[in-house]
Amino acid sequence: MAIRHLNQIELAARWNISPRTLERWRWLGEGPVFIKMGGRVVYRLEDVEAYEQAQARQSTCETAGMDQKAMGTAS
Repeated sequence: MAIRHLNQIELAARWNISPRTLERWRWLGEGPVFIKMGGRVVYRLEDVEAYEQAQARQSTCETAGMDQKAMGTAS
């Protein structure tokens, strides 16, 4: 099974954001895991999808890594 990679332009288009936003996130240590080979930056599709899943929220008051139980809203 071949691993699919996205470059910065492709990922920016997927998320409808500026490629510069991805550059800033890399500089700040935010965003999805990336691979740097020489001067080329790529994102594995599985890492992108994992990041997207981790960003899923049910409320605007939730923060990353905070589940319902930690918020005291789980039954």
